[in-house]
Amino acid sequence: MVAERFTVDLDKPLVFQVGHLGEEYQEWIHQPIVCVEGPRFFQSDFWEFLTRTVWWAIPTIWLPVVCYVLSISAARGLTFPQMGLIVAFGVFTWTLLEYTLHRFLFHIETKSYWANTAHYLLHGCHHKHPQDGLRLVFPPTATAILLVPLWKLLHLIATPATAPAMLGGILFGYVMYDCTHFYLHHGQPKEPTFKHLKKYHLNHHFRIQDKGYGITSSLWDRVFGTLPGTKAAQKKKL
Repeated sequence: MVAERFTVDLDKPLVFQVGHLGEEYQEWIHQPIVCVEGPRFFQSDFWEFLTRTVWWAIPTIWLPVVCYVLSISAARGLTFPQMGLIVAFGVFTWTLLEYTLHRFLFHIETKSYWANTAHYLLHGCHHKHPQDGLRLVFPPTATAILLVPLWKLLHLIATPATAPAMLGGILFGYVMYDCTHFYLHHGQPKEPTFKHLKKYHLNHHFRIQDKGYGITSSLWDRVFGTLPGTKAAQKKKL
C-alpha cells in the first residue's frame, strides 16, 4: 500500500497541521504564498493574538528599555564616549547574531512532527507567507524571555558598568533589524542602499533560499561564503 500524501488545509489553523508533512515540510515552506493577509495559526484566540505583532510595537517597547539600561551604565560611571563605543560594539555583535541565528537555527532542516511544528512557528511561517505583515517582527513576549539569559550572560563576561550598555547596543541592533526587515518586505525604498537590501532579501525568499542570510547587511555572507551569485554568473556556469 502507498501512504496517502498529507495535504495542508489553508482554511484551518496551520500550526498543528504542518508537522504531518514530515520530510515534505521543507519543500512546502519554500513554496511561498504571496498575500498580505496571513493565515490563522491557532484555534484559540489567545494564542493567535500572541503570534501577531504590529511592526511599530518593536521600537515603542524596546527603545525605552535601551535608554533605561544605558542610564544604568551612566549611573555606574561610564562616560558618553565610552557608552557610544560599547553600543557600537553591541550593534556589531547583533549583526553576527542576526546572521548566525538566521543561517543555523532559522534554516535548520526538520522532518519530525514536533520539529516541523516548532520550526514553522520560529521561521517557516515567514517563508511560507513572506508578506504577512503581522508576523514579520519577533513577538515582544518571546524577546523578553530571551533577554533574561542574555542579561545574565553579559553580567558574567562584562563589568557591572559595561554589561547594561552592551545589552543596550545588542537590543538597539535588534530593533534596527526588525524595523528594517519589515520595511524591506512592505516599503518601496528609493534610496540606493535600501533598494539593494530589498532586492537582496527578496532574492533570499524567492530565488536562492540557502544564501543571503544577512538582513541589515551582506557583511557576514561575504565573510562566510554565503553571498548569492548573480544571474549572470549562474548563466556562465551553465
